[in-house]
Amino acid sequence: MNYRLGLQERIAHVQERIQAVCERSNRHADEVQIVAVTKYVSLAKTADVLDAGLMHLGENRWQNAQAKWEALHDRGVWHFIGHLQTNKVKDVIGKFQYIHSLDRLSLAKELEKKAAELDIRVNVFVQVNISGEESKYGLAAEEAPAFLESLQQMPHLNVVGLMTMAPEVEDAEQTRPVFRGLRELRDRLNELKLTEQPIQHLSMGMSGDFEIAIEEGATFVRLGSILVGKEED
Repeated sequence: MNYRLGLQERIAHVQERIQAVCERSNRHADEVQIVAVTKYVSLAKTADVLDAGLMHLGENRWQNAQAKWEALHDRGVWHFIGHLQTNKVKDVIGKFQYIHSLDRLSLAKELEKKAAELDIRVNVFVQVNISGEESKYGLAAEEAPAFLESLQQMPHLNVVGLMTMAPEVEDAEQTRPVFRGLRELRDRLNELKLTEQPIQHLSMGMSGDFEIAIEEGATFVRLGSILVGKEED
């Protein structure tokens, strides 16, 4: 990938790759949403992303996202994709349409409390550490059923999907068991009927492995370097 390509060329290149992987996986490209990870770029470049036709934006810290959100919040769909500290819930609640990193009960309780105060429902992804890496956040797969049962007592949280992060490896094919594991976990959880509606989405796959993730069922891919680059690009 030539990182000096213009933004439109990058987007077109990524969309072509998504179209190709969907065709060989017997999927439709409109089943896959691109979350443009704008955490490393400026307000101006984030505006360029929206101008280029992408609408889903991913940020991982409120202090980095605040200026962008205040200027552009009505133009995009905002995804909080980073680890969320409980004391930061007050900053992001009601601003991000999706939170991808619900990984513990204390966070769920705080999200429920703040959402109830605002009388809103929050779309959440439960983060699962499929790879088992100690450096990764997320529930263990075997903890997910009990966690979802606990969330049934929190009517302001809408579980829309599961999220995971694969290990950083040179050969993207090595990430396949992780992505497959998340899809299989989602299917098992849906069989248990632990949520009001079936869990639909899988947030998985980043710049180096998104094609493998799509082959394994990803519905949201989080793309930064391959798509929007960093500010010096």
